[in-house]
Amino acid sequence: MSTQSSIEWTETTWNPVTGCTKISDGCKHCYAERMATRLQAMGVEKYRNGFDLTLHESVLEEPLRWKKPRIVFVNSMSDLFHESVPATFIDSVFRVMNQASQHTFQVLTKRPVRVMELDTKLTWTPNIWLGTSIESIEWLDRLAKLKEANAQTKFLSLEPLLGPLRGLDLAGIDWVIVGGESGPGARPMKANWVRDIRDNCLRSGVSFFFKQWGGVFKKQTGRVLDNKTWDQMPDSKSI
Repeated sequence: MSTQSSIEWTETTWNPVTGCTKISDGCKHCYAERMATRLQAMGVEKYRNGFDLTLHESVLEEPLRWKKPRIVFVNSMSDLFHESVPATFIDSVFRVMNQASQHTFQVLTKRPVRVMELDTKLTWTPNIWLGTSIESIEWLDRLAKLKEANAQTKFLSLEPLLGPLRGLDLAGIDWVIVGGESGPGARPMKANWVRDIRDNCLRSGVSFFFKQWGGVFKKQTGRVLDNKTWDQMPDSKSI
């Protein structure tokens, strides 16, 4: 079954892989880990391994059965380009996305170096968007790697934003998502960090999406920035 998502910048999640390992500061309070642990405790079969990386071949062809076009976040509960995901399985995921041209697939990774190892072996049809997460200036190298990839639409997820990212070079980037950390132990995000990124997007002609202020009670803080909800999306490039 598909999962209608509460994530503001997508419509549906599709998880042919679940589980991951932490590689940078943004992973400290991973929502997917908390959710996987909860689902395991509830006895959900797909999460019998908790947050250990697990492949799910049984759901690979799900998008081919969805007739109505959807925006699909790929592996909201994992990272498709995790080093333990076999290249053959990644290729299988791409073949499904290539075939399901009615949908737009959002592939988000913290491992763009692995992307580049496989880049020329994958078919980047226009309906596959590639993004990388950058939570602080320490991880700016991910941006350079993202720009090298052959995906036609590229985006940044600056979430959880843990520090200023002034003067990002957004050449070749189509979309930027910004959000504060939420849930237990959430680290604060400063408004001037967000405004600086938004203003950079406006100057650069890049779509800007403000997801949330975050905090322990994110519903109370909302997602309004300077009296406006920023829901910009890149033009759809689905076939």
